[in-house]
Amino acid sequence: MGVGNDPTYNHSDCFNPFPFPDATEVQKSRLRALGEELDAHRKAQQAAHPRLTLTALYNVLEKLRAGERIEGRDRETYDAGLVGILRDIHDRIDAAVAEAYGWPAGLDDEAILTRLVDLNRARAAEEASGLVRWLRPDYQNPAGRIAAARDRQAQLDVGAAPDAADKAAWPKALPEQIAAVRAVLSDLGEATPEQVARQFKHARASSVKPLLESLGALGQARLIEGGRFAA
Repeated sequence: MGVGNDPTYNHSDCFNPFPFPDATEVQKSRLRALGEELDAHRKAQQAAHPRLTLTALYNVLEKLRAGERIEGRDRETYDAGLVGILRDIHDRIDAAVAEAYGWPAGLDDEAILTRLVDLNRARAAEEASGLVRWLRPDYQNPAGRIAAARDRQAQLDVGAAPDAADKAAWPKALPEQIAAVRAVLSDLGEATPEQVARQFKHARASSVKPLLESLGALGQARLIEGGRFAA
């Protein structure tokens, strides 16, 4: 995303729609271990060489991947950062991610982008029918809600609300309230503070509105016409 010539990161546009792999628990464990190995390697080398930066590390890694000669200051960075080991870790991460997607290893950037776009379309169709593959369900879907199908969303737009027995309890702590509001807004696509409040027991629109505004300030929601907020 960009504003003028300045690139910006918008969570709702960049992260939320990204089609992450529907990985198995074994694959998740493998990716988690590789991520921790990568983090430990970089931290260890930066601790041993305080002037070593991630920018320098990855500039040298890109040259190494491109088959360029590593010499001068780049050679110093290569040795200090153990860039050969860094490359090996990233290669193993790439292979594990490809496996989690069910893709062959070694795809080029264009092939990966094409597959991600196709998968994004498939996931959008799933979510339209009520299936959401939560990446972190305890965080993104704390109330245990199931994403609403489009026909149910249409009902909510004209003021309908779940039966009282289906409503989640309004969380007591502010962080949980924010997470719950974000999850409901993601389910509905767009809603007024009143419509979000009606999804919970004992929630008030006056309490929900500032939470939606806070999500907007963080780039996780946006105000649209009619006092409605969109995910």
